[in-house]
Amino acid sequence: MSQERTTAATGAHVSGVSAKNRFILEQLVSKDFKLRYRRSVLGVVWSVLNPLLMMIIMSFVFSYFLRGSNVENYPLYLIVGNITFGLMNEATSTGLTSIIDAAPLLKKVKVDRWVFPVQKAFTAVVNFALSLIAVVIVMLFFQVTPTWHLVWMLPALLLLMVFCMGVSLLISSLAVFFRDMVHLWSVLITAWTYLTPIFWDLSLLTSAGAPWYVLAVVKANPMYNYIDMMRCAIVYQATPGRTVILLAIFWALLALVAGVVVFRKTEHKFILYI
Repeated sequence: MSQERTTAATGAHVSGVSAKNRFILEQLVSKDFKLRYRRSVLGVVWSVLNPLLMMIIMSFVFSYFLRGSNVENYPLYLIVGNITFGLMNEATSTGLTSIIDAAPLLKKVKVDRWVFPVQKAFTAVVNFALSLIAVVIVMLFFQVTPTWHLVWMLPALLLLMVFCMGVSLLISSLAVFFRDMVHLWSVLITAWTYLTPIFWDLSLLTSAGAPWYVLAVVKANPMYNYIDMMRCAIVYQATPGRTVILLAIFWALLALVAGVVVFRKTEHKFILYI
């Protein structure tokens, strides 16, 4: 009888912790969303205008460089790549300092530390969802009719979320002990942007006679795979290649495992450095 009570109490405790973390996640996402558009006249409209304006400017500039490529519906190709990479950029860049920024709260309240970097990924997904309105506008303008392949957006988004959570857990841990990570990450993101075919196409490398290992590096790039899955769903209207899917799963699991392992091994020391 006592064992049953203990089991029930333990179950209630676990569910309570889960509910507590869920509540904290919801509150943090809501707080970030409100702070992002505080004192802004257009508010959430910027989440639609920003990718549209960037697409117009970049299409005007880079379409001249891509005349020899096989890219169709370049504006749509561009905006899908832009917002997908932007999701990763926002999730990891804000997740990087999430533990440091939460220092006042962590010193006063007992709360699971992993909530803060993970929450940044959820906030980035909310902003990504708003950016999809801009994608719909572009599709309507260019009369692109969606097909059933649009369902590939869901696994692509889920895998990208897992990848971002893992990376955020990893780099937020490192940033607590090595503050240079804040500056290093911005450099890495810049290099990552140019390594990823956001505004250019792989056919340009092929036509330029790039060696096989350059193409291999680009295709192994995690963001290439997530962006390619998104473009297959929206732009190409085709099923992603098996290699692309497997690599997307591989990078998501690798990032999550690495992030969780490093975070768990270091989180007990956070309070000494924040």
